[in-house]
Amino acid sequence: MGLAGFHFHDLRHTGNTLAASAGASTRELMHRMGHATMRAALIYQHATSERDREIAFAIDRRIATTTRRAGGGQA
Repeated sequence: MGLAGFHFHDLRHTGNTLAASAGASTRELMHRMGHATMRAALIYQHATSERDREIAFAIDRRIATTTRRAGGGQA
């Protein structure tokens, strides 16, 4: 390809980083990569601010749903 410093492993890393950011669990990443240990799979689970926002939004939705079911309201 003529890309200096580019290795096939870079594609593997990118693909599995994308899989992790799309929600693949550590166990799923281990299966995709053929890893026997969680340590190796955790390399692909980079924390991102976008994912932080998604998690916060999901927590907020759960709290709101639970509060509505319990009959509570907002002040």
